[in-house]
Amino acid sequence: MNKLVATPLTALLLACAAPWSLAQTGTPTGTPQAGDPARWYQADSTPQAQLRTLHKEIGAALGEAKKACRQEAPSDRSACLKAAQDTYRQDMANAQALRDAAHPK
Repeated sequence: MNKLVATPLTALLLACAAPWSLAQTGTPTGTPQAGDPARWYQADSTPQAQLRTLHKEIGAALGEAKKACRQEAPSDRSACLKAAQDTYRQDMANAQALRDAAHPK
């Protein structure tokens, strides 16, 4: 795998995952802004809800990675998209372990 492709994707996925692990622990934090739905400030209370949220965030990270790949040179775009898809598959396969690490018992 091309290091130039892997490094930005890794950084992007870590940037997406880090706030999730902090935002979903304990009581909700942050001050609601005008127009924000109240559900944005409610913690996921069950492992199933936490896993559902993680799946959504992994999908969103794939979308962001694909968007970044479209900015690459055409010669690098295919490898970038393949790396993004591989990372998505790996994260989805490891979703339960990621959820367990973010929410220890």
